[in-house]
Amino acid sequence: MVLWKTWLEYKKAQQEIELPAHTVAHIPVSIRYVDVGEAQKGTLLLMHGIPTWGYLYHAVIPLLVEAGYRVIAPDFLGHGWSDRRDRFDRSFQDQARMICTLLPALGLSQVHVVGHDTGGAVALILAIEHPQLVDHLVISNSVCYDRFDDDMLDFGHPLRWKPRPISDLGVALEESLAMGLSRPDRLTEDFRSGIIAPWASEEGKLSLLRNASALNANQTMALVDRHGTISAQTLILWGMDDPWQKAEDGQRLATEIPGARFELIENASHWVQQDAPEEFAIALLQFLYT
Repeated sequence: MVLWKTWLEYKKAQQEIELPAHTVAHIPVSIRYVDVGEAQKGTLLLMHGIPTWGYLYHAVIPLLVEAGYRVIAPDFLGHGWSDRRDRFDRSFQDQARMICTLLPALGLSQVHVVGHDTGGAVALILAIEHPQLVDHLVISNSVCYDRFDDDMLDFGHPLRWKPRPISDLGVALEESLAMGLSRPDRLTEDFRSGIIAPWASEEGKLSLLRNASALNANQTMALVDRHGTISAQTLILWGMDDPWQKAEDGQRLATEIPGARFELIENASHWVQQDAPEEFAIALLQFLYT
């Protein structure tokens, strides 16, 4: 099953919802998201990280839909094609607040939660502080402790990056995409263009800088003592070649969450959904079936 041939088709398939003032931010904010499939077996919430957007899952979503799941893949605040105005915070807690507002707005009270990269930090917040929303939990190549990508932290210095041309940002992002894939053929032109597209304007560049400025290890370290309170069945699913989020972080997390299972995906790196979409989907579906 192929739902979208290009990233532009994926973007066109996104829906948009406005979340009211004082639910997520002091102003109303617009969130873009993909909502596809029938919930014969349940609903999956797929959360991306930085510098990606929901399109990261474009090759995985059709496999999940075909297996009988409804799939919701939002773009975080300030990411992708969601609200990118320079008027609100983009912290992990703010992203979690957005999800807690979005789900009931879509008529959902509980979902299977999948979080990648910084989306994994948001998923942990949901599982710890809003456990009623989380059925199964999947954490993939995520920020769990204080290991943050230096390149992303560098983007968080506006005085350093604001004067630089958009083309410099594109080059840096392209290098990051290449570093995070074990299979060079998976760095397709469409994937490269699609991931970079939201940032290829002055508005987009500034939004990425603001997103990077919000990266804060205090928020992830504040969760560590509470990993043991997570009650959702949990899978830690890791591309083993990740140069940034090391497998030992995932292994440690699996020992701290009661009953969690750790699983490696061989010959896959940080962007595991693009590197190995079939393996990712199979591991996820097998976990949900158990």
